Amino acid sequence: MHVLILGGTTEARRLAQALTAGHPGWRVTSSLAGRVARPLLPEGEVRTGGFGGADGLARALRELQVDALIDATHPFAGTISFHAAQAAATAHVPLLALRRPGWVPAPGDDWHGVASLEEAARRLPELGRRAFLTVGRLGLAAFAGVGDVFCVVRSVDAPEPPLPLRSEVLLARGPFTVEGERAVLREHRIDVLVTKDAGGEATAAKLVAAREAGIPVIVVRRPAVPEGVAEVGSVEEAVTWAQGRISPSGA
Repeated sequence: MHVLILGGTTEARRLAQALTAGHPGWRVTSSLAGRVARPLLPEGEVRTGGFGGADGLARALRELQVDALIDATHPFAGTISFHAAQAAATAHVPLLALRRPGWVPAPGDDWHGVASLEEAARRLPELGRRAFLTVGRLGLAAFAGVGDVFCVVRSVDAPEPPLPLRSEVLLARGPFTVEGERAVLREHRIDVLVTKDAGGEATAAKLVAAREAGIPVIVVRRPAVPEGVAEVGSVEEAVTWAQGRISPSGA
């Protein structure tokens, strides 16, 4: 049994660990996009870099003799989920999407939903003058033209230009604590938070801190995903699905 996991998310790492530990005879391969300089590596085999689109992924599924494909990529990974759906259909490989549930506003939250980073950048001056940007280094170009808001940018790796005209970069990797996020908001005098609806617990503390401080939050909604793909919201459900792909002979 060979399982190919797409993504370097927390859920993808947990899934790789669960499959390798619980099924010693299985081959588990994780595919990372290579966008982080020093990624946290999962258990099992690891490959880095793209496949060359849907056709390249379909070819890899055949060549690697993959029995099950699990898309555990980031909710904002973009086109990879569509490539996975097309490739799995072409190569006749079962596909599962492991998608962490999105965040839900709680009483006291002041959330402003937007459809894109560009819309977030346009709305930003309406809501504050010192922003905390937690949208990932690859999304900062959308804010390059924002000049009347000072932006504190947090990223795992140092971002490359273009950056917001007035900005400061904080290099840090989650998970983050509520206490730590309170300190960031306080020390940098933040009055507006910008984030993507990544979901999960690793970076959710900033939402609690913003709620406590009465700070508005611009939340970029998730992009569309392929229709007709089996989907679960937890690692445990993904493990159960993978176990169900075992042939009657136990191969």
